[in-house]
Amino acid sequence: MQRLGFIHDMLDVKVLVLFVMARVSYPINIQQIYELCYQDDCLSYFDICTAVPEMVESGHLREVETGTYEITDKGRADGSLTEDSVAYTVKCKAENAVAKFNRSQRRSSFVKTQVIPRDNGDYSVVMALDDEVGNLMTLELLAPNQRQAVRLSKLFEQKAENLYNLTMAELLDEEGKEGE
Repeated sequence: MQRLGFIHDMLDVKVLVLFVMARVSYPINIQQIYELCYQDDCLSYFDICTAVPEMVESGHLREVETGTYEITDKGRADGSLTEDSVAYTVKCKAENAVAKFNRSQRRSSFVKTQVIPRDNGDYSVVMALDDEVGNLMTLELLAPNQRQAVRLSKLFEQKAENLYNLTMAELLDEEGKEGE
């Protein structure tokens, strides 16, 4: 019986991994590689777990930190020669997944939170929003317990830009100006 889909053997897996890794802007782990490559029902997590160490050994990928990988110059060169063999639909889905991943990673590099326990049992939540140039806003709030501190931290990560825009709008509101 003929297998449907793009992935038929380990070479197809490696070509797809190179295609994805050439487009990822940040080092990623095996789970993330799998998620970005899983655009074809014939691919399994175990295929990725087999392919990645082999590609590190062959010099196509390098492990930058424990468990995270990036493409090498050799991998980029060989990938550009073989990417035409990736099925068009798989290529489109993988490019979309990588673009979404890159946007998410880029955004998370601009939003930082830290929960700091204080001596009296409450917590400080330090939240910062940066852009390419530097810090846009840093806010520190007091939370009475760790649960609320973690919740503040997670909500800020989701809503940092909205909070910044609301703060700027409120502070620069024409009606709020006094003495002008």
